[in-house]
Parts: sequence; structure tokens; C-alpha cells
Amino acid sequence: MAILAKALKFSNYGEPADVLELAQEPLPPPEKNQVLVKILAAPINPADINTIQGEYSYRKYPVKPKFPAIAGNECVAEIQEVGSCVKNLKKGQRVVPFVTGLGTWSTHAIYDEDQLLPISDTIGLAEAATLTVNPCTAYRMLKDFVEVLPGHCVIQNGANSAVGQAVHQLCKAWGINSVGVVRDRPGIQDLKNYLKKLGATEVLTEEEVRASKIFKENQLPKPMLALNCVGGKSATEISRHLDDKGVMVTYGGMAREPIAVATASLIFKDISFRGFWMTRWTKENSTAPERFKMFEDLLKLIEQKQFIAPVHEMVPLEKYKDATKASLDFKGLIGKKYILSMH
Repeated sequence: MAILAKALKFSNYGEPADVLELAQEPLPPPEKNQVLVKILAAPINPADINTIQGEYSYRKYPVKPKFPAIAGNECVAEIQEVGSCVKNLKKGQRVVPFVTGLGTWSTHAIYDEDQLLPISDTIGLAEAATLTVNPCTAYRMLKDFVEVLPGHCVIQNGANSAVGQAVHQLCKAWGINSVGVVRDRPGIQDLKNYLKKLGATEVLTEEEVRASKIFKENQLPKPMLALNCVGGKSATEISRHLDDKGVMVTYGGMAREPIAVATASLIFKDISFRGFWMTRWTKENSTAPERFKMFEDLLKLIEQKQFIAPVHEMVPLEKYKDATKASLDFKGLIGKKYILSMH
């Protein structure tokens, strides 16, 4: 008997609430190297929104799906049926995507065996559903650009974002000092306390970081790494605090403003500016040992309760319009991740 899957599809670019359609379609049995999965939960990430917006996105997002396309790039699923030649997966096992662009906002799907990574069912649903994008982004930025050792320091803006929360947790687990910069807001002390509980050494508002002397007075070592997801004046400010030969990595641009670089930072401090896109890294390193090591490290931290999912809310699939609209609203104390619950 064929499975009737519900999926969020779009056939043209636009705002998610306008172009997404909840459609039903029967799925055939999996072929010999495929598996049928029941998707349990799938988060709404900024990249998902940008992909749907396409040419209407301010970022002119480079991912171009073939229409009609199923939205979503991340999930946790349970295997329901395996093809005759599947060797490493079994019915009842939980999996997450091992490749990008699968289309995950669906109740069921058929994937190739090598497109999935098995995980333990002891991993929390939210942690599993949000494993492959934000934690991996944080992990790679801390590992790949400049050597950051225990006792060193990292500074980041957008510290309350999902990636920001992941950075603070990884830094704590690895003995690295982390300074988070956030926008001022009502209840700012509650936000600071939450981020410090996650692992931040210090949390400053955009205004406070401009006047801060924590590095000049040697309260903390000058950062060798700055992580930027905002752009504009915020990026300029955190780059100003970098030590000689420090590196600023940009992975987002929420302010939609270009980055201005102080000439002195380039000439006298020899600071470098780099960009990072997790999708590209994954495609270029799909079977690299570093990728398997990354998942091994992250899953171990989750199992040891040293890494938790970002602040989130589970939303029924049928309420996708509310969820996608809410995901575009950056108001509130902490950047909330909306996760579609499929069943």
C-alpha cells in the first residue's frame, strides 16, 4: 500500500506564506538502494527562507531548486522501509540528512541510503532535527580559519542566534573564552544570563562593546577570531577588537549593510576577512574524514548534555504559514528556532 505523503511545495519564488502549498502525493516503494522514511521534525532555517524567496531575496541566494520543489534542508526521520540492497540502515533507525537539498518539509520521503546519516534515538528530537546546519557551521568556523586553543578568545555578534548559541556551547566545551555581542532590548540582563549559562564568558550590547576595555585591560586575551552574521557597524566594531593577524569570518548579513574595514586594521594589524557557507563546505567535503569527525564530536557532546538545541518552538506542519512568518520576525529576547512537527 502506497504511503500518502504531505509536503510543502513551491513552484515559483516569493514569500513562503504566499508560494508554499501543502500538497499530498503517494510515494512508491523504495528502490533497492533507497529507504522510505517518516520525517519527525524539520526546522525552518534562514537559508530555507532565502531559497524560497529566490530572486526576491535580498541575498540573491545561489541555491536554485528545480520546480516544483519541496522546501527544507534539515530534519530528523525514522526509517519505515528499506530497499533490498540497503546494507547500513534498518527499519526503525533514526537518521538525519547527510547531503544538502533533500527537501525535508514533508511527512514522508524516499531517499538514497548514502544520503542519510544514522544517529542514536537517545538524541533529543530538537537536537537531532537541528544538527546538520547551525552546530556544523559553528564547529567549522571555530576549527578552520585560525588556531583557537583552550584559553584563547573568540568574539561574535548575533550571539543569541542559533549559530551564536552553538558557538558559546562549543567554546565552553573546548575551554575557549567567548564574548557575545547582542542588540540592546528590554530584559537584556535575562538574555545575558542565558547566554552565559550556555557558555559565554562575557556578553555585551552593541553600545557596550564600543566602550569596552576588557581586552585592553587584559581581562580577556584579545580575540584571534571574530564571527560576523550581522554586517555593517556591528561587524566593523568586532573586527576592531581582533589581535594582530586575527581573522573575521562572515557567515550572514542580517543588517543588510556592507562591512566597512578600518584601514589601520589591514595595514598595522594584518587582519584577514573571510566568508563561510556551510552548503559549499559540505559539497566540497562530503566524504572527508573531517566531516565524520565533526558529527562524531557533536553527537558526543549532545549525549553528554554539553550541547542543547537552540531556543525553539515546535509547530504543527499545518501551521506552516504562521511558522514561516514568525521565523522572519527577529523580535523577542532570544532568536527562536521554529521546528515543524510532522505528525
